[in-house]
Amino acid sequence: MPKSIQCPVNWIPVHSVQCQEAPSFLKRAGTDKLREVFLKYASLQKDGEHYMTNEDFVRKFLGLFTEAAFNDESVRLLAGIADTSKDGLISFSEFQAFEGLLCTPDALYRTAFQLFDRQGNGMVSYADFADVVQKTELHSKIPFSLDGPFIKRYFGGKKQRLINYAEFTQLLHDFHEEYAMEAFRSKDPAGTGFISPLDFQDIIVKVKRHLLTPNVKDNLVAVTEGHKVSFPYFIAFTSLLNNMELIKQIYLQATQGNRHEPVTKDQLLYAAQTMSQITPLEIDILFQLTGAVYQTGRIAYSDLNNIAPEHYTKHITHRLAEIKAVESPADRSAFIQVLESTYRFTLGSFAGAVGATVVYPIDLVKTRMQNQRTGSFIGEIAYRNSWDCFKKVVRHEGFLGLYRGLLPQLMGVAPEKAIKLTVNDLVRDKLVDKNGDLPTWAEVLAGGCAGASQVVFTNPLEIVKIRLQVAGEIATGSKISALSVVRELGLFGLYKGARACLLRDVPFSAIYFPTYAHTKALMADQDGYNHPLTLLAAGAVAGVPAASLVTPADVIKTRLQVVARSGQTTYTGVWDATKKIMAEEGPRAFWKGTVARVFRSSPQFGVTLVTYELLQRLFYVDFGGSQPKGSEMPKPKVPLDNVISGTKITADHIGGYRAALPLLAGIESKFGLYLPRFGRGTASSSSASASASASSSTPSTATGS
Repeated sequence: MPKSIQCPVNWIPVHSVQCQEAPSFLKRAGTDKLREVFLKYASLQKDGEHYMTNEDFVRKFLGLFTEAAFNDESVRLLAGIADTSKDGLISFSEFQAFEGLLCTPDALYRTAFQLFDRQGNGMVSYADFADVVQKTELHSKIPFSLDGPFIKRYFGGKKQRLINYAEFTQLLHDFHEEYAMEAFRSKDPAGTGFISPLDFQDIIVKVKRHLLTPNVKDNLVAVTEGHKVSFPYFIAFTSLLNNMELIKQIYLQATQGNRHEPVTKDQLLYAAQTMSQITPLEIDILFQLTGAVYQTGRIAYSDLNNIAPEHYTKHITHRLAEIKAVESPADRSAFIQVLESTYRFTLGSFAGAVGATVVYPIDLVKTRMQNQRTGSFIGEIAYRNSWDCFKKVVRHEGFLGLYRGLLPQLMGVAPEKAIKLTVNDLVRDKLVDKNGDLPTWAEVLAGGCAGASQVVFTNPLEIVKIRLQVAGEIATGSKISALSVVRELGLFGLYKGARACLLRDVPFSAIYFPTYAHTKALMADQDGYNHPLTLLAAGAVAGVPAASLVTPADVIKTRLQVVARSGQTTYTGVWDATKKIMAEEGPRAFWKGTVARVFRSSPQFGVTLVTYELLQRLFYVDFGGSQPKGSEMPKPKVPLDNVISGTKITADHIGGYRAALPLLAGIESKFGLYLPRFGRGTASSSSASASASASSSTPSTATGS
């Protein structure tokens, strides 16, 4: 018979046919698609039902322990998380139930709980807890006293008390703090309250390995300055490692959300007064640690990021492609830098085309409003406002009239936006300081360089586009094509109004890119990460001041590039156009089309920038340089020296299973429960055990011991 899922009284159930569904923080996979994936890996069939063996689930589906000499005990323990009936086989009901559990908000603790729930009854006994702990790598290096007062406080004097899920979460939280203190006592048998720097390093590397970044690990002895380590210092150091996320919040409170402002020890101490968890000794150690690494006397947010372990949830990410072009930034050759610029140029081209298409109707309305002149001759006023212009274009030229001139726009806007984005990124990369920070003047300079570089594409594009956009205003029988405009103007004619174009594009980019960068930082979450909607909003917000403030230059450029009809004023250059527009139409004429320009530029750049940065996330290539801040997928700072963290999510990891590997890595990185990778088992022994279980008519209970 198919296995059912038990719902113990003390255990909040996961989604199944019998259990109520818990709140989901990941989108659940459909039953049919999940069953298709399950059947792909289920190698056993019994009584008409398909089952996964331990190896099917862990080694083949999750992709863990793929070596021939894998540790079968570790595989059995991990498979037992999904195998709630503990018979060595995983049914589709159990497979689907675990997928639901992975979608719950406390999935990390629930996954860990099921690792220790060896009997599948929703409770953890002393024997269950001891059995798993004794199989971890840490216990083999520094044995934990499983008969001490800490264990008895949780499981009772006779160690017969059972722990439910809620109590287990506190046990797991306290366990590693007790482990560290017990390790200290083992290095201080005389009870002096001090240990040597090397003993301190040994304990931290073994017990707090999951919290160490390379920068911290390499400076454990240096931070002690050669002195013996007292017990209070030891406890404060381990507490600091545990509370790095809280330290980040204190830093942001001290800088009022500014992630680039360095702070002194006094500033951080003042901000930490409101946090009772953080002591002055921990702040002292923080500055000792950052001083040993950076030797600046001040702390920036980037310093905290470099010494804080990365949160396991950052690995729940989907990428269509991921390529590592170099092993380290030191390997960046000139050729690699050219490849990086080509990569950015390609993504920028696509992003620019998407942004231009979305807002092209607004751009057409803006151009016609700016070309509308007052005072030239009677009957000149065709549109009362932008909305009136939009309605008349649709009425007289049809819906496709809103896209008149789109093709040359797309042919030109791709390289135009691409070179602007590429040059901005390139200049910013060259001007960053050693801490990765960019001063405001450098941001403005990078934006100005980007604006100047694009004119080589912008001017020909603009003059052809504008003449096609205003062509619909002339009631003639002949149609004007992009090719005919190019032939008429010639090479030099395509750059008519280039000075006005520079006057518009240089200040626009100099305003836009710094504003975008700072707005994006303000909208980032506490880890500095931007959701796509915040990228879109930042791009749109930055476009408002940039587009509106350069409208006078845009009006002058438009007048210079449009062919004047009979009776209209002609202009010989930027200064001539400025004087004549002021004399004939007044200062308000310079702000014609401002609203349409803002409504066109803001969403266009918002769509362009969000597309550009999302493409860099989906098609990630590590060239050893910088990635857009708030948009890059964070790289693991803890060395990937364990089997789980080094495994990639596959296309078959759907729904909640997208979080399976990150959560299993989280059990290691948050709780330090590293399971041995190699050892006592082989594939043949495990397969034989699974086959024996499958052939038995009555499922046996696997203890994993």
